[in-house]
This record gives sequence, structure tokens and C-alpha cells, in this order.
Amino acid sequence: MISFTLYSRSYCHLCDDMLEQLQAHTPDFQFTVEVIDIDSDAELVSLYDELVPVLVGNKPGQPSQKICHYYLDTTALKAFFQG
Repeated sequence: MISFTLYSRSYCHLCDDMLEQLQAHTPDFQFTVEVIDIDSDAELVSLYDELVPVLVGNKPGQPSQKICHYYLDTTALKAFFQG
């Protein structure tokens, strides 16, 4: 099953927006979403500090793939689902 990791912050309205927009695709595709607050890990802060939200897609047997950051890129998301 496809899963997503959403690197986020608790006070980030863009993060909330991306999660809501991603969840709007659940009628069309089956997937899970794990939301990770980057402020709980110094390494994640160093990787994603100014980029949040960052959406990473995971397919079984394949490397993780960064799909987008700041805003949900629906074209990239659909390409990920179909690829």
C-alpha cells in the first residue's frame, strides 16, 4: 500500500492545508499518511526547516520520493500514484 510522510510543524497553516488537500484524494486512491513534526528532531529541522510542509511518498519495494513542498502539487501527486 502507498504511504506518505508529511514533514510538518504544529503551527504551520500550510502544513494543515496540505494534509487536508492530500486527504481529499482518499476516495480515488488508498494510502496512509504519517505526519511528523520536524521540531521534535534536530536532524529533521536541519533537512526541512524552511521547506515545510514536505510530502514524501513511499511505495513498497521502492525508494522514498519527495513529491512536493510548501503546497500540494496535484500533478506530481497523480504522477506518483500512476508511476
